[in-house]
Amino acid sequence: MTFRELSEYFHRIEQTTSRLEMAEILRSLLEKASVEEVDKVVYLTLGELLPAFRGIEFGISEKLLMESLSKACGVRLSQVQTLYKQKGDLGDTAEELIGWQGRNLSLVRVYEELFDIARTRGTLDKVMKLINLLKGLSGFEAKYAVRIIIGRLRLGVGDATIIDAMAGGIRELKPYIERAYNLCSDLGLVAKRLKEGGLEAIKEFKIQLGYPIRMALAERVSSAQEIIQRLGRCGVEAKYDGFRLQVHKDSDKVEIYSRNLERMTEMFPDVVKAVMEDVKVQKVIIEGEALAVNEETGEFYPFQITIQRKRKYSIEEYARDYPLKLFAFDLLYLEEEDYTVKPYIERRKTLEELLSQTNTLRPSEMFITQEAKDIETFFEDVITRGLEGIMAKRLDAPYTAGSRNFNWIKLKRSYRGSLADTVDVVVVGYYYGKGARARLGIGGLLVAVYEPSTDTFKTVSKVGSGFTESEWVRLREMLDVIKLSHKHPRVDSLIEVDVWVEPRYVITVNADEITRSPLHTAGRTLEEPGYALRFPRAVSFIREDKNPEDANTVEEIIRLYQLQKSVSVE
Repeated sequence: MTFRELSEYFHRIEQTTSRLEMAEILRSLLEKASVEEVDKVVYLTLGELLPAFRGIEFGISEKLLMESLSKACGVRLSQVQTLYKQKGDLGDTAEELIGWQGRNLSLVRVYEELFDIARTRGTLDKVMKLINLLKGLSGFEAKYAVRIIIGRLRLGVGDATIIDAMAGGIRELKPYIERAYNLCSDLGLVAKRLKEGGLEAIKEFKIQLGYPIRMALAERVSSAQEIIQRLGRCGVEAKYDGFRLQVHKDSDKVEIYSRNLERMTEMFPDVVKAVMEDVKVQKVIIEGEALAVNEETGEFYPFQITIQRKRKYSIEEYARDYPLKLFAFDLLYLEEEDYTVKPYIERRKTLEELLSQTNTLRPSEMFITQEAKDIETFFEDVITRGLEGIMAKRLDAPYTAGSRNFNWIKLKRSYRGSLADTVDVVVVGYYYGKGARARLGIGGLLVAVYEPSTDTFKTVSKVGSGFTESEWVRLREMLDVIKLSHKHPRVDSLIEVDVWVEPRYVITVNADEITRSPLHTAGRTLEEPGYALRFPRAVSFIREDKNPEDANTVEEIIRLYQLQKSVSVE
């Protein structure tokens, strides 16, 4: 396959407003790709060179890319800058500036050159390699190469859509593809295995150290009584408000990944050191919550202090000032054996044995009960100590990677009231604003929640409060980078906005309650109206630790609505 052919597929995907048509185009693209090409096709379609946990970044700014275009095309930098201001897109700018036909380079060749550019450290060397690549591409091809480099491909293809395309309409195949992806978080790898060995290769897919397992998620309830009704005798753990981390140890190498599968190894040297010194096995994957601890008092610092550990500079200094404890709550892999398939109680017992002699690493607080009053007592105790709440877990349940279900149930203080809980939503568009906000260029957001069954985002509210003036300006600048000329094919909305954007950024909002609304599509059916947040206000800026698919789901919104009704009845 040539890069020109891939670009033509990208153009077709870019033009469609139908998710079904998008999936069909992707299915055709994946069928056309060879074994050598298919993983690269998947990565590039997602606008990356490798999965995010590999940490490969181009390190090329807009300014550097414009300078490269200037030199490659033999025009003044000011001309490139002027055209960019007119187009608003560096890919379109490159397409107009480049007048040659290109060398009809293969997809693999362009991928390798892009990878080489990303790995090159010196700025001058990067620029020279980028110029060389641009000279080999036509304007049409350069449009997509430039967008990939600058991180703005904007096809909006989600993981679920690629999985549908890989399954090719074969119902039996999709659950195995999903399972393989949940065990490695690398769709390119899964696509290559499928291409090479078909269904049998995917059925035999195994956990690999260095490939993060997609994290299991919990449902929520409003009372200890409901926990017992759903689970019966269960394990009850303290719920910590920190960094959820997945730690991989492979002999003398340790890797750490965040909840959204970002590699964070260098940020937690104290955790790495503790794993190497205290975990007396060769190969293991454990999951836990890391919190900054005041070693003099033993008290946990608030999350605002803990989050300062997520940094690129002064890491050793912060590790000394704000040491972490990792409270491990699950064991996923041990000495070549997949523990995700084992019942929770067995995983927990082995985990406790594994961490019996550690300090920085320790098992989360846990006890087993079948009494609601025991859960209530423990809940009140952990809340008093400043923790978030509790997690209850079904004793015989496996670890369901990448899934949310009632095997795990969380009960937080905020669930005890009406809608005191926060909701994570995805920004899908914005309004210019009126009055005092008109000068900011933005006055409100249209936000949505995720619908996993269709891989779409359903609108649930408009948000117009909670941000400072400077945050509104910063938000508009971020959204303008990903603005679209039409509604994104994965967005289901009956409402129009002034500016549509790619569903990328997650914000956290609070609201007075959830109501039924004919204006919004979350939970809407032919017979019933949708659901909406009443009087929403932002309580945080962009949630950098969450991908759009990590936002609350339609099902959760419906569940919160039902909890809200039951509380009001009581």
